[in-house]
Amino acid sequence: MIALEEHLRARRDGGRKLLVPYVTGGLMDGWVHVVSAFVAAGADAVEIGIPFSDPVMDGPTIQEASATALLRGTTPESVLADLRGVDAGVPLVAMTYYNLVFRAGHHRFATSLADAGVGGAVIPDLPLEESADWERSAAEAGVATVLLTAPVTPEERLVRICARSRGFVYGVGLMGVTGERSALADSSATMAKRLKAVTDLPVLIGFGVSTPAQARDVCAEADGVIVASALMRRLLDGEGIEAAASLVASMRAALDGG
Repeated sequence: MIALEEHLRARRDGGRKLLVPYVTGGLMDGWVHVVSAFVAAGADAVEIGIPFSDPVMDGPTIQEASATALLRGTTPESVLADLRGVDAGVPLVAMTYYNLVFRAGHHRFATSLADAGVGGAVIPDLPLEESADWERSAAEAGVATVLLTAPVTPEERLVRICARSRGFVYGVGLMGVTGERSALADSSATMAKRLKAVTDLPVLIGFGVSTPAQARDVCAEADGVIVASALMRRLLDGEGIEAAASLVASMRAALDGG
């Protein structure tokens, strides 16, 4: 398991803008090949969605991807079993909802992530006031708990979230759910500026980053971007792993100034 925060800090401090693409675990046969393709295309880490039936943070594309995976019989156990055979070469970060964590139990879930080589976890519906026990279990297993901030997060709470987050801080770039956007919300840059002013953790912005140009624009302020819906749409539409990886490669080139 590669240490998430150490890895991202080293790359950021070396002058690299960070790119973290997402894939829904169990979306299709051989889905783990998507992880390898994203890494080959320039990903600095890969976010793995563990599908849940009520993904409240996600828009239509990720909802569809989650439903597709669940209809195929995907479970948290099957996603993690698949990942045990993957040597990605970059950190893996799980994204899922607290119902699944609670059902498994904090210690068991954290340990299962670590055993599968997953070094970070994003649990968007677990509020700061209720997350301490999970954070302890995750830390004991060597899993970084990545916390989220929103455009409406008050300054005092923003500081507390940054102090507790590990790995990186996930800045939500707009109010609403995940999904492709034709234009970036101004709140993306504002969110990045606010976070950079109060933390030295890597600051990554997600929600709505859909094109290479948008990724480059976000990274004028942020340390990196998380990209999900634009990639899953290509897979759901049958364009194949190559098409999704090509978008990752185009974003990598844009972030590198190409």
